[in-house]
Amino acid sequence: MRRLLACLLLPILLAARPAAADLVYVLNSTDPSISILDAFTRQELRRIPALREVHHLVLSPDGRDLLIADSGGNEILFVDPATGDVRRRERVSNPYHLDFSPDGRHLVVASLRRNQVDIYEARTLALLARLRMPDKPSHIAFRPDASIVYVTLQGSGTVAAISLETREALWEVPVGREPAGIIWHRGRLIVGIMGTENFIVLNPETREIEREIPVGRGAHTIFAAPDGRTLWATSRVQSRIAEIDPSTLEVRRIHEVPGGPDCIAFDPDGRVWATLRWARRVARLDPRTGEVETIPVGRSPHGIFVHPRRAEQ
Repeated sequence: MRRLLACLLLPILLAARPAAADLVYVLNSTDPSISILDAFTRQELRRIPALREVHHLVLSPDGRDLLIADSGGNEILFVDPATGDVRRRERVSNPYHLDFSPDGRHLVVASLRRNQVDIYEARTLALLARLRMPDKPSHIAFRPDASIVYVTLQGSGTVAAISLETREALWEVPVGREPAGIIWHRGRLIVGIMGTENFIVLNPETREIEREIPVGRGAHTIFAAPDGRTLWATSRVQSRIAEIDPSTLEVRRIHEVPGGPDCIAFDPDGRVWATLRWARRVARLDPRTGEVETIPVGRSPHGIFVHPRRAEQ
């Protein structure tokens, strides 16, 4: 009877499984390595070895390369997001956080340990400018017209604005103790203040803090869902993931997720994937049900990226 039931269920399971499941890339910052997970089975397929300390990653504007920054190893890995194959490695000075400008012309790299922000020509990786910053450049966000990049400075408790046209610092303003994640949202900057329980809303024109959004101790990073209906914010110390209304900036719901949620990515089905820095795991949260599942990875997982392979078929 059991064998018969298995035979009957097998075609159903095979039909339900996508022919090519999404791949989830997880940066294990202190192993150091990159775990590649099958999003359907939630199993680790393999690991890519890194040199010393991988933290953040970004997809190239043309979607061809996944750039993985090994800050301790002073290099960037260029990985085929569809296969996990390493195409090449480039020597880059202490790349901690990195992102491409909205027009695709520049790659900006924040160097947490060397107190510098580097501006590269995106296509050739030619270094165009190196700006010495006060203390611990952390995360990056851009003005939508690609004229300005904003950088959080964890050590000095400030946000700095840098012109991508003149490649000079424009201003720096205090925002709170240990600012981390930052995004541009409807003409404002939303910044996680790790030394508090709040995200702050900063007006980049007046340079004034207009309001605070309480999420939980160790307010860290914030990401916009692909459909634009929700902002997702993490509290690394209190271990929370918050749903925030993008129009009112009110917290709709708090999800308690033990393990220190950090970076977030989204799969095509609307699920939220988050690295758990203290638990050697990643969490997969279904916003419709609130159900959270965790999957083992390496030590101190940080950056995360979901590659939707189903879209390639």
